[in-house]
Amino acid sequence: MRYRLPELPAPKLISALRGYTLLPAIVFMPTRRRCDEAALEVASDRQQKTDSERQARRETIFAEFAESHPEVRTHKHRKMLLRAGVASHHAGHIPSWKLVIEKMMSSGLLDAIFATSTVAAGVDFPARTVVVTNADTRGNDGWRSLQASELQQMTGRAGRRGKDKVGFCVLAPSNFQNPPRIASLLKAPPDPLVSQFRATYTSLVNLLDAFKSFEQVRDIAEKSFAFRDTARQVERLGSELQKRLDGIVTRISAAGLRLSANDACGFERLFSAKSRLQDKLPATRAELRIKWLRETVSPGRVVTKGKNHRKFYLVLNVFGDKVMAMREDGTGATLALGQTGKVYFKSYRLDERSLEDAFRDIHEDRNPEIEEPRPNLSAGDETDAVEVIETAMRAIASRAGDEDARTRAESFLWEIMPEADAVESLRLDIAALRDEIWMPFERRARVLDHFGYIDVARHEVTESGKWLADLRVDRPLLAGEAIRRGVFSGLEVKNAAALMASIAADPDRDFGDLYLSEEVLGIITRFDDIIYEVSSVEWKHGVEPAPQMNMSAAAAAEAWAGGIAWPELVRRTGAEEGDLVRLLARTGEALRQIANLSVSQPEAAAIARNAAETVLREPVRQ
Repeated sequence: MRYRLPELPAPKLISALRGYTLLPAIVFMPTRRRCDEAALEVASDRQQKTDSERQARRETIFAEFAESHPEVRTHKHRKMLLRAGVASHHAGHIPSWKLVIEKMMSSGLLDAIFATSTVAAGVDFPARTVVVTNADTRGNDGWRSLQASELQQMTGRAGRRGKDKVGFCVLAPSNFQNPPRIASLLKAPPDPLVSQFRATYTSLVNLLDAFKSFEQVRDIAEKSFAFRDTARQVERLGSELQKRLDGIVTRISAAGLRLSANDACGFERLFSAKSRLQDKLPATRAELRIKWLRETVSPGRVVTKGKNHRKFYLVLNVFGDKVMAMREDGTGATLALGQTGKVYFKSYRLDERSLEDAFRDIHEDRNPEIEEPRPNLSAGDETDAVEVIETAMRAIASRAGDEDARTRAESFLWEIMPEADAVESLRLDIAALRDEIWMPFERRARVLDHFGYIDVARHEVTESGKWLADLRVDRPLLAGEAIRRGVFSGLEVKNAAALMASIAADPDRDFGDLYLSEEVLGIITRFDDIIYEVSSVEWKHGVEPAPQMNMSAAAAAEAWAGGIAWPELVRRTGAEEGDLVRLLARTGEALRQIANLSVSQPEAAAIARNAAETVLREPVRQ
């Protein structure tokens, strides 16, 4: 049921809370913009009460704070904070602004903070009342319902230690409010913990370097908290597998045969392999030919009707055993798949120019005929394999002893095959689950082996891999290849900052329309070639390539490292200050990681160190 409740204006909400002595309050809003708007609406309301003494204390604290954080003096919400005692608090503000708000709230000098739900998990400033305006929240992937842990963190801010005997949670009406949903979340158990452990290049190199064996790395991965559910499934299937094996052993013992559970399972595996071969083996030449035609007759290929005909058809589509085609004169035709004679190798696009080329190439012998396979060779190969398997099946039965025992053993092996089949199915399920855990690591291992950071065959980390293990950045392989191939050699500070920002930023975050310099564009072009090569190898080995570079982030970082003033950077990018700080802080931290490679990569480390110092100046700080 959706509740269509009229939204309570922020000034009326604060007045109502004041009337019931429920201030100070943290009012959780769904978006950053709504937080800013609500704070402005309250500050602009002339009916709100003001306390001159508290205002004077706010101004004192602000002035003292601004001595060490001068950037807050020019914040657009400064007057609103000092005069009205309300503020918005979200990731769009710079860290120093959020810090001064938290100091004032903890000192009891603010009536209300309008915040997004993420604030609840990141700070510790309680209030008398928490107000929840939405049962939904907005994340990176759009709108979604609040989770139990999120709501419990939000409501956990209600009640100030030493001041309030009880904290209050108020549900304010809005179009997206849902009181029953909120009530159920408050009573719900905490959401399950989600591990952030992932198969990454850095984790793989570090684990292999520490334990010297892929087997040990695999064992650690399987025991990690991230795969606890899969591990439980493997354990449950393992217990079921052992129970089935014990049952087979019991039946073998009761039959008085000299066989093992492995013999029974091996017999079943051989029979399954034989069945698969026989299923693929055509019974007649006609069946083999139809199978070949289904594989080769496809849209864009030229065929004939019958082997001796000189009339050519261009295949337009294939529906089951019907071939839709076009004659040389442009008229349509329908052929039965079995009537198709010759099939030619080249495949053409179905446009006017390609149609002319298709028939011209045939008459000028530029399109060779595909050779039809001979049935006797294929059948012979598979028949020989079937005979080898049957010999192996007889050999298992012969282990039981004399001819009478062999006869009884063979009968028993056929009889117990359903149980053996169940055992093999369980083994395959367990292997699939274990591969689900290990396969991401194995794929990345092959990529690292291709670029020489590890030696898969020897289970070793190479010298290059040892310094890559110390490079704790978001996309270590790209950064490592850029360093190893000399992209960092001789870079200016602003160029190094732009390069790292292009891969440190969220790919979908926009930082305005600043232009990159020609020099940086050249560096980015070199780096883009590396990205293309790395991505090609990753695709080949089944690894999802890293997202594309963020060029707007690179331009913002280049401007900042080039000396642009903070207010000008904010104005020209059009980005929120908090997003800019986060971009530049991540860029600076990535540069610091490269700066740590002073022994293995001294030139790149020196350049990165200077760039990090420039990027991490005020108001960007760690």
